[in-house]
Amino acid sequence: MKLLTPLLRPSGLTPLFSDEATLQRMLDVEAALAGAQAQCGIVPPHAAAAIARHCDVKLLDAAGLAHAAAGAGNLAIPLVKQLTARVKAADEDAARYVHWGATSQDIIDSGLMLQLRDAFDQTQVLLSDLLAALAAQTERHQQTVMAGRTWLQHALPTTFGLKLAGTLDALLRWRVRLDELRPRVLTVQFGGAAGTLASLNEKGPQVAQALASALSLTLPDTPWHSQRDRLLEAGSWYAGVAATLGKFASDFALMMQTEVAETAEPVAEGRGGSSAMPHKRNPVACAAILTANTRLPGLMATLYASQLQQHERALGGWQAEWETLPEIITLAGGVMQTSLELIRDMQVFPEKMRDNLQITHGLVFAEPVTLKLAEHIGKQAAHQHMETLCHRSLDEGAALQTLLADDALISRYFTAASLAQLLSPDQATGSAPVFVRQVLARYKETL
Repeated sequence: MKLLTPLLRPSGLTPLFSDEATLQRMLDVEAALAGAQAQCGIVPPHAAAAIARHCDVKLLDAAGLAHAAAGAGNLAIPLVKQLTARVKAADEDAARYVHWGATSQDIIDSGLMLQLRDAFDQTQVLLSDLLAALAAQTERHQQTVMAGRTWLQHALPTTFGLKLAGTLDALLRWRVRLDELRPRVLTVQFGGAAGTLASLNEKGPQVAQALASALSLTLPDTPWHSQRDRLLEAGSWYAGVAATLGKFASDFALMMQTEVAETAEPVAEGRGGSSAMPHKRNPVACAAILTANTRLPGLMATLYASQLQQHERALGGWQAEWETLPEIITLAGGVMQTSLELIRDMQVFPEKMRDNLQITHGLVFAEPVTLKLAEHIGKQAAHQHMETLCHRSLDEGAALQTLLADDALISRYFTAASLAQLLSPDQATGSAPVFVRQVLARYKETL
């Protein structure tokens, strides 16, 4: 639905999978095929040039093509018919060589590879922007202390910088995976009717190599009409990146809740409002990110199911990919674009984070006191004693520091100054600064 594109698919990846882009990339393959065959002495050079001149999507009757595809079973058959008719009107001899030796799937799959390459290029730019924004915020907040949460409850103090560094670290791994999969995934498809290129006789491999070179795609060892792992890998990459950013958006939305109020989405006119409640400031960016992540697992299930391809050319599985993979990519692109805008301009409230550390009356600092006490009386005894004091704090609403100061056993081993240090938020984040520095250093190595 185009009405929802600005909300769910706002990135530069979306136009790469438009109807016009899909048809043009298929025409690019037809032009390259004729050129490759001319290079190999199969098609006269003048015919290849005539075919290339007519491989322009603006010359197609797209509506007629779409209608004809319903009967033909795919887009390539009516596209080839239209292309042949246009070439024939200008050069009857050249029209004989349109689509020579190829099958519909060769054109559709290779066209998709060109679209995927465009998508990978655009994705790398978007991912670099995301990494830069995330690294800047990680550096800015590496000393911003907040409550760590496990099972949705306060655990121990951590830093907002470490939370951001976790996402940055994951995205750095996704960038490595993208670099690795490009040459493996971006391969030409050219096998002819049954994957043997029999119609080209002994020149099949030569034409395949020339076609791959013309399209700047890798030449695989064998046509892959019914081996769809490359598309599954591409889809998995996009779904995985979206899931990483979905985890971030989920945490961010929870931190935005009225009772928590540690973060907020960027301020903009009309953003996050309610049609009924003037005071509302809803996490609309997080909602868009999580909406896409709710849909992506089902789309990936379709892509996995599409791996079941019958014999040399498949019935149903291949066709199920046509809309599924572009939707995965454009939804994930939307997640990346929306996350970029969220991360770059998000609001963070360190004072509220510190205030929230105190709502458990200091119980989040119980572990460091327990471990220090264990040095004197043993771990089990220390745990039991501190557990009793924590229960009293909860029952009486008393600050843990007050109960510790009044406790005879604690006073035997701790001074007021040592207790204050153990209960200090700034002293309670363990190795968080080290972890943040390591991730930032790794990011800077990639610049």
